[in-house]
Amino acid sequence: MALSFHITLVCSIFFFFMIYPSIAKTSSNNKPKALVLPVTKDSSTKQYLTQLSQRTPLVPIKLTVDLGAPFLWANCDVGYVSSTYKPARCGSAQCSLADTNDCRDCFEFPPGPGCFNNTCRLYPENTINGQTLITGVVSHDTLSLQSTNGFNPSKFVTVPKSIFVCSESRLGTLDDLASGVTGMAGLGRTKISLPSQFASAFRFPKKFAICLSSSTTSNGVMFFGDGPYVLLPGLDVSKNLIFTPLIRNPVSTASSPQKEEPSSEYFIRVKSVKINGKTVPLNKTLLTIDSAGFGGTKISTVKPYTELEASIYNKFISVFEKQVGNHVPKVAPVAPFGLCYKSKSFDSTRVGAAVPPIDLVLQKKSVFWRIFGANSMVQVSNEVVCVGFVKAREDFPPKTPIIIGAHQLEDNLLQFDLDHSRLGFSSTLLSRQTTCANFNFTSNA
Repeated sequence: MALSFHITLVCSIFFFFMIYPSIAKTSSNNKPKALVLPVTKDSSTKQYLTQLSQRTPLVPIKLTVDLGAPFLWANCDVGYVSSTYKPARCGSAQCSLADTNDCRDCFEFPPGPGCFNNTCRLYPENTINGQTLITGVVSHDTLSLQSTNGFNPSKFVTVPKSIFVCSESRLGTLDDLASGVTGMAGLGRTKISLPSQFASAFRFPKKFAICLSSSTTSNGVMFFGDGPYVLLPGLDVSKNLIFTPLIRNPVSTASSPQKEEPSSEYFIRVKSVKINGKTVPLNKTLLTIDSAGFGGTKISTVKPYTELEASIYNKFISVFEKQVGNHVPKVAPVAPFGLCYKSKSFDSTRVGAAVPPIDLVLQKKSVFWRIFGANSMVQVSNEVVCVGFVKAREDFPPKTPIIIGAHQLEDNLLQFDLDHSRLGFSSTLLSRQTTCANFNFTSNA
């Protein structure tokens, strides 16, 4: 009996470290409490990009940040060289962690990253253009990024066997991604997203935070792990966050879901929308996720502006226009926006143009996400400013009627607490005399 128990215990420990191989190799008294990555706004595409190092020897790779994507994928079947790269063989712990039983062979010769026999597969998605790629090999390799104490970046740390998906170079894999980008960094609600892997590797809380800069010349920041998250001039923006529950959509919201599974994207419950205190008369059934996965509100870093289902958009714009008043003349709309004004019509304040504030009312009336002019308006020229919300296609209504886009997230800190399934948000940091470009990236290592 004792021998049988001993064998079972050894096997269990072995399987645990097979599933989380990075834990075994990074455990020490010097484990970081948090990690940090810069986030850059690309001037031509308005995509948010980050860069980390992968492979042996290490090579910097540039990725588009996708908050809701299930994993990191990279185009790696051309020019990928690494002595530590390994594909995930069918039935391996990595395939189990990636939750895939799709096992295939490769008919190319010689095989290489992106195409190996007896490997499990996933289907990466280019969420900028909605293109689901043919296939990708579940793989693992060394990944490196900087640790942080919340004030500065410090030593580089490595995750020796970080799971990612190798995509193949076909069918426009990288079409519409920013110049130099070779894949997408997935931060979604899965076991192999970057937040989950980093938390498992270094045994810190399963939390991460994003702070997108409105500037194309100064970096924003992304933290993995708990605060402090300190921005110049010494303000810990992890304090005084407002919290709301994260809602799980039971149905995948991927363009081409491969199986029935919950969505990896982040949803919150918006109960009503107010403009200058005036409630927008919405069809409230659209605000709740139904059993088929339709409805609700999600947060996106790949949508440049908040996208509203047509009926919601029409009501929203109507109320906004009335709250601005007839004394402010409109100008011809500039695509993709539907309501524009002369810039000089509005005074300038610390939090942007002096326009009616927009409130996303959450679990109760006293909990709301307030959007001021810096996040509600978009300067499209020296003379014209537009309401930075766009109408979803009417001929192909979206599955999610409210998608909060990147412009509305800029200079707001968002903390995703996956252990407690809640979102912490700061509302605009401009009111606190700082911005997301104010993390001190000067290393103290």
